[in-house]
Amino acid sequence: MKIPISKPYFDSNDKESIIKPLESGWVVQGPFVQEFEQCFAAFTQMPYALALSSCTTALHLGLVSLGVGKGDCVIVPSFTYVASANAIEYTGATPIFCDIDLKSFNIDIESLKHILQTHENIKAIMPVHLFGLCANMPEIMNLAKQYGLKVIEDSACGFDAWIGNKHSGSFGDCGCFSFHPRKAISTAEGGMLITSNEHIFRQVKSLRDHGASKSDLQRHNGGSLLPEFNVLGYNYRLTDIQGALGVTQMQKADYIMQQRRKIAQYYDDALKQFCAFVLPQTAEGYIHGYQSYVILFEGNIDSKQAIDKSNHKRNIFMDTLEQMGVATRQGTHAVHTLGFYKNKYGLHDEDYLMSYAADRLSIALPLYAGMSDRACEYVLDCIKKAL
Repeated sequence: MKIPISKPYFDSNDKESIIKPLESGWVVQGPFVQEFEQCFAAFTQMPYALALSSCTTALHLGLVSLGVGKGDCVIVPSFTYVASANAIEYTGATPIFCDIDLKSFNIDIESLKHILQTHENIKAIMPVHLFGLCANMPEIMNLAKQYGLKVIEDSACGFDAWIGNKHSGSFGDCGCFSFHPRKAISTAEGGMLITSNEHIFRQVKSLRDHGASKSDLQRHNGGSLLPEFNVLGYNYRLTDIQGALGVTQMQKADYIMQQRRKIAQYYDDALKQFCAFVLPQTAEGYIHGYQSYVILFEGNIDSKQAIDKSNHKRNIFMDTLEQMGVATRQGTHAVHTLGFYKNKYGLHDEDYLMSYAADRLSIALPLYAGMSDRACEYVLDCIKKAL
């Protein structure tokens, strides 16, 4: 049996939806993108949602709309996908890496406080809601208010992740989402920015469309003259083919999330028998979105040398599962260990030790809507054998 790490959940409705813009001839950003935005805004309980070509481009324009640029610094957890830091680099600003709490894989509040007390020119904080679990946004927002900082949430993994009745991405100035195939809902590639700030909404709406004063949809509904271009913009638009797919994906979002949480619960119950793993933890009042189910391979994390020793065992374990047909991945990477950032800023692996431990010891297990009971049981059986 071959079990992939993930796969998007598409059905006949999705297939039918992408034909509609092809038949209409309107395949660029248009009415289906607008409908997708409206669906997403309603789901996240936010007044504004803007579809973009990816979460990375959403983060870029979100930062630009917050006035982040050369000379500024933005705090971001080191344990995240490289796109988080890259978006900061695109603006000319400098990413200031922060270590994480291994219990949540999210930004560590005490480390964040230390950075705020010791660094200058901090303009914004970019918390990441990793693997579908919200960062500690109440504490982060309190600190942002105390220091007068902007907050842009990287909610690439944060679909249907909540703290109380607030969706991820709705705490700060804006929040950015991904619709990559590994995410809960997918438009192949694509992203979304949500905000309650009308100024951010209008600015990003223009910037994603070359800086145009009017959108394609507005021009289509009347007016033969080209719009004004008074700012430097980008081509970060989502196609209407993707927008149509986004609409039908949102229509089945509740079912998709029910399936993902069912599998996560299976793993919770089945894996607690193994002392070799630390399982995902969800604090009271938080609702996990389970973009990924990530466990930590148990080991000594007191030093880089100890982590590397456990890393060797983890890699053998993952290779064994791969040979049995079960795909796994490390959760994500510690960005400060990647060549570009390590070389540019003179960083060392042990500078952010918990991020390094998460990089070297995390394991993402297969998780996707439509994963059968038999597939789940096969994964568990292979884990037993691999251990």
